[in-house]
Amino acid sequence: MGQQPSRTRPGNSGTALSEAYDTALLDLDGVVYAGGEAIAHAADALGTARDGGMHLAYVTNNALRTPEAVAAHLTELGVPALPSDVITSAQAVARLIADQIPAGARVLVIGGEGLRVALRERGLVPVDSAEDSPAAVAQGYGGPDMAWGRFAEASYAIRAGVPWFASNTDLTIPGARGIAPGNGAAVEVVRIATGAEPQVAGKPLPPMHRETILRTGARRPLVVGDRLDTDIEGANAGGVDSLLVLTGVTDAAQLLAAEAKYRPTYVDADLRGLLAGQPEVLAGEGRFTCGGWTASVRGDALAVEGEGREMDGLRALCAVAWSEAGSGGCGLDAGAALKRVGLG
Repeated sequence: MGQQPSRTRPGNSGTALSEAYDTALLDLDGVVYAGGEAIAHAADALGTARDGGMHLAYVTNNALRTPEAVAAHLTELGVPALPSDVITSAQAVARLIADQIPAGARVLVIGGEGLRVALRERGLVPVDSAEDSPAAVAQGYGGPDMAWGRFAEASYAIRAGVPWFASNTDLTIPGARGIAPGNGAAVEVVRIATGAEPQVAGKPLPPMHRETILRTGARRPLVVGDRLDTDIEGANAGGVDSLLVLTGVTDAAQLLAAEAKYRPTYVDADLRGLLAGQPEVLAGEGRFTCGGWTASVRGDALAVEGEGREMDGLRALCAVAWSEAGSGGCGLDAGAALKRVGLG
């Protein structure tokens, strides 16, 4: 698999995505749940996709919880899952570390139980202090109550020359009350204190893609996510098709402004998009049509006319915005057009 070519319009599928792809590589926060509660329609849509033969794998940059805990939580939400169905950035960073230090070596952990379990799985020994002679520092999301002193321990070790690894660098994480600081914000604290740069494992980088393929054996995977800068960028870097759902971090305006490396293959409102085909966006003379909507450029703004489903209007607008922008980000005003299709 290799880098995806620059996309200038959303893709189309004549069959349901759950039939066109053998495995869904699903992000969790903002896709399946938010703040611990299931997102609307997620459980039913995933159940239908699974019953139809699609393998469901849950791929998360959140390193806080173990696969066992994540699988139990999903099952409670009505999405039956086994620990083997869950792939975390903790597992990816643990493999990355194990490739570089000897088995049995100590690793200073700045994070939660998920990171500790993943390190033990690779034959490494988690420790809590820079005075425990660690061979590496592993940093992952530790939850909203992470003690400030943990960052100090990381800084002491890194300044002493210990190599630093981070599970991921997502600056934010979606929750029940909104968008909160993620592990990337915590990594910045340590970066400022040390001037060092960590090796990063999580999406969109190759170690996470490698971990996912090794653990799932997917032959024709579809990445499903809510973030352009991790889920979709990672899919494009790995040459894998993707579905963006608008239930988490990314909104319609950000999608229209996306640079080429962040553009998904498909877009839909939520996980029900797995159960349907994706309509074709047709090109015309300076305009694009999808469903009952036709989008174009008028002056310094995107414009749309017609009527129909919100997502069809958004797909048509994506085609105009991405075509106008080339590989860069579209700077045309999209406010009125998004209101016209019901997404503003």
